[in-house]
Parts: sequence; structure tokens; C-alpha cells
Amino acid sequence: MKQSRTFIPTLRETPSDAEIRSHQYLLRAGYIRQNTSGVYSYLPLGKKMLKKIEAIVREEMDAIGGAEVLMPSLQQAELWKETGRWYTYGPELMRLHDRHDREFALGPTHEEVVTSLLRDEVKSYKKLPLTLYQIQTKFRDEKRPRFGLLRGREFIMKDAYSFHDTKESLDETYEDMKQAYMNIFTRLGLNFRSVIADSGAIGGKDTHEFMVLSEIGEDTIAYSDSSDYAANIEMAEVNVDYPVSEQAEKAISKVETPGVRTIADVSEFLGVRPEDCIKTLVFIVDEEPVVVLCRGDHDINDIKVKNALDAKVVELATPEQVKEATGTDIGSLGPVKLPTGIRMIADHAVRSMRNAVTGANDEGWHYTNTNPGRDFSADSYEDLRFIMEGDPSPDGKGVIKFARGIEVGHIFKLGTTYSEPMDGKFLDNNGRQQPYIMGCYGIGVSRVLAAMAEQFQDDSGLAWPKEMAPADIHLIPVNIKDEEQRQLADELYHLITSYRYDCLYDDRPERAGVKFADADLIGLPLRITVGKKAAEGIVEVKFRKTGETVEWKKEELTDKLRSFFG
Repeated sequence: MKQSRTFIPTLRETPSDAEIRSHQYLLRAGYIRQNTSGVYSYLPLGKKMLKKIEAIVREEMDAIGGAEVLMPSLQQAELWKETGRWYTYGPELMRLHDRHDREFALGPTHEEVVTSLLRDEVKSYKKLPLTLYQIQTKFRDEKRPRFGLLRGREFIMKDAYSFHDTKESLDETYEDMKQAYMNIFTRLGLNFRSVIADSGAIGGKDTHEFMVLSEIGEDTIAYSDSSDYAANIEMAEVNVDYPVSEQAEKAISKVETPGVRTIADVSEFLGVRPEDCIKTLVFIVDEEPVVVLCRGDHDINDIKVKNALDAKVVELATPEQVKEATGTDIGSLGPVKLPTGIRMIADHAVRSMRNAVTGANDEGWHYTNTNPGRDFSADSYEDLRFIMEGDPSPDGKGVIKFARGIEVGHIFKLGTTYSEPMDGKFLDNNGRQQPYIMGCYGIGVSRVLAAMAEQFQDDSGLAWPKEMAPADIHLIPVNIKDEEQRQLADELYHLITSYRYDCLYDDRPERAGVKFADADLIGLPLRITVGKKAAEGIVEVKFRKTGETVEWKKEELTDKLRSFFG
């Protein structure tokens, strides 16, 4: 591949809107270009990288019995209405109308489409299990696209769907898929963790995410310092035995607290610790208000609230909704003497509190010496708070630490979440109709490219591992107008390509400094420079990963390449 005949538009300056290294380098090295916010073109080098990633994904999917298909991006609204997701998915779903005013969505995922496909074709348990996968462009109308390929409105994804007649069969495929994902990310050379996760808008129960560890990751991973336990912070269970205070219960007292509205304000005004206060919040859970309590130094996890109440939609109530539900403003809200009929749940830590401070449901007033069981009663106590660094690990081994991660894969056990509402059924071995038991499994292929660019880089540019680089060798004649340099470079190019190495030949009439800077940006594992010793048949070789430079003779080139690439 001659550089003068391909499209690699490098940039000297960093684009002002590129916040992170992967975005900066993929733009500057000519791998991608932005068309509009959150939408990118993949240029020749970027496309070659995607093809390498996709090839590994296909090999691992095929190895566990997946069959590749390609389903439409344009999806009928009627299918989404069958599952109810047309109404609950949210504004990220790109909706449109055709000329006949029929409603469609640009697919962010394909659970409805694949279920409708199978329900018309697979009627017997004898055709199960079945796993289908595709690699395709997806669409989500992100409110704030950012970080280049990590959060876009159009992206490339591998999505797979499995169909089963028993839960045991689903469990088996889930474990096969989990191992396949481990293989994929290991082969890509990524530093990653498999973590317990939330299913979000997809639905289902059991689920794992695959996180590439990175300081710029948008997700927080809670992991044990003494075991392989890891979970998304939204799903990490809190395994704490809260000792009940031995202090005697005191008489509840109402005190004036003018202008005091937050836990920090209350602590300072009354001279108490945040952990001696009860935080009272209102969530709208499936359109009904629910009061949720936690200790003042803890934060409520809305995902845990959703799971504890088996709800579909959970949102923090607005000040107006709080006032309507409780008759009280947010800053003075508390669990004592709330209106009858409103549901109240509390985190486990609240049960063990004694003589706590709470809002008095009266603007500018708080209660001191509030005690659960005596002064208020929660409908249930649940694990509702975010885990914190230093908490015991849920598996009983070590303590929790935090790390940042980029999500690149997600696997789910869907069960019958889609097959039941869509009437996707088969006949079991007793001749009875049963809903398919399903799993779904996604890899963000374009996100993987960004995650790799985040991991494989230095201050000069990208630095790809030799297994994943878009080409093997960058061949650079210092002066293409020098006859001896040009002849040797041409000879080496034909020799290298004849041995099936992928070579990028910089035959441009550019200054040497420009060529070297571009080579460092592009990040191929080996750079061969043809310079002043061309007449002697000697070239300079630079190893991109280490920066080491050596001289090789033309006669030993093929042996040296074979030794390096293996």
C-alpha cells in the first residue's frame, strides 16, 4: 500500500473538541473523521482496524456455534410496541416516519426483530438451542455525544441472540459466550475485567459487562483487593453488618433549623456527623411516589431501588412532585408523620441507627433523637446504597477498591422478557407451547477501536501491538528523489510484500521530519528507514513500542522480519 495512493490525512494540531487521547490520535493519525456530532467516517487505516477486530469476533462466535446473519437497521414501531419499549426506551431511540406516515426506529439493538424472525420459523424444541449474531451499524440519539467513538450516535456493534428450551441450556450458552468474550478481549491485547452489571433498557436479570481499565472510563468498577470479584458500582452488593448502637433511645425533639436544607448544612448547624442523619428522598417508581431512606453519609442507588421494587422506570422526583406527594419541601423532608398511603423503604444501615436527625416535614425544622421502629416504620429494609471504597467485598474476601472502565461488551440472560409479550413460542417435548428462553450478547466494535487507541499510545502517537496494527511495516525513504534511496525502497517494498507482510510505503515527496512524525502518529510496530546508507544496502529499523533503533542489512531483512513477527 503506497501512502501516496491511499487516504491518510494526518493533522499536526489537536482538534479543539477532542478531549481524550484516543479521540485526538485517531483524528490526527487519519483513522477517522467526524461528519457531525457523534457520527464518524472510518478512513482506510480505521477500516482495516475494524476488519481485524471483526475477524477475531467472528472466529470466536463461530467457535461456539454462532451463525452470522444481517438484520435490518430500519425497524417497525409495531414490534417495539409489542414489548412496550417504544414507550419506555427513552429519547435515545431514533424514531421516524415514512411517506405513508408509518412509524419506524433506527435500531439501537435487535431483540424485537430477532424474536419476530424466530417466532415465524422455529416452532419445535428440536431446533433449539440456536444462536444468531450480526455485526452492524446501530443508532442511539445520545444527548451529549463525547469522547469520539466511545459515545456516539452511530456506532458499529456485534450483537448476538440465543434461543433455548431450558434455563440449563441458556446457562450453558451464557458461559460459552462469557468465555468467548474473554478470548476476544485477550486476543485484542486489552487490560479488562468481567464485572457484574445492570441490564438497563435491555431487560433480563443475570448480566456481565466487560470493562477495559482506563482512567477516562465513564463507568466505575468496584473490585476486591483480594479476589477476582468485580462489579459495576451500580450493581455491587453491600455486605455490611451494621452494629446496633447501645445508646438509649432519647425523646424525640423538634428543633428550628432556618435555611438548613442539606445533610452538610444539618451536620454543621447541629454539630452532628453526617452518619447520624437520615437522608430522605422521593422517587417516582412506575408513576407512583416512594420515599427512600439512607444514612446521611451514604448515597441511594436508583438501580437498586428499581430492582428491589421490581420496577420498570425509577426517577428521582422533582421538587413539585415531592411537594404534591408529601406536602413538604425537599429540604425539610423526613420519615416521621408522612401522609398515610405513601410507600417507604429504607437501606439496611437505617435500621441500626439511634437518635438520628431527620427532616420534620416543616420548612425550617428538623427532628433530633429520631428512632426507626418507634418514630417511623419502613415497609421494608433493602440494600439500596452505593458501595463505598473500604467496604467489605461481597464475596467475603478483602475490601472494595474503585477503578474506572470503558464498557466494550455486555452479556444478558433475558429469560422470557421478549418472547412472552411477542408470543414467541415453541412446542416442547411434551407437545406443550412454551416461550423461548433467551440471551443476548453485545460487543461495541467501534468502542473497542477507541479503547485500544486509549491503551496503545504514548506521547508521540499510537503504538499498536504487531498482532492488531493496520499494517505491519512502515517503509520510509528519507528522500524519494534520491535515486539510490528510491531504488532500494522499491526493492524492499516488493520483497516485503512478496513475503505477505502488509507494508505502508511512504513514497510521498515530503520532508523526512514530516514522514517520521506521521509514522509515530500512525503507530505501526516496525519502521524501516532508507537513508544515507542506501548505497551500502543498510537500513535503519525502529521498533515503535520500545523506540529502539538498529541497523539491518538488506540481505538479512527477511530473516529479521520472520524473527520479529514470529
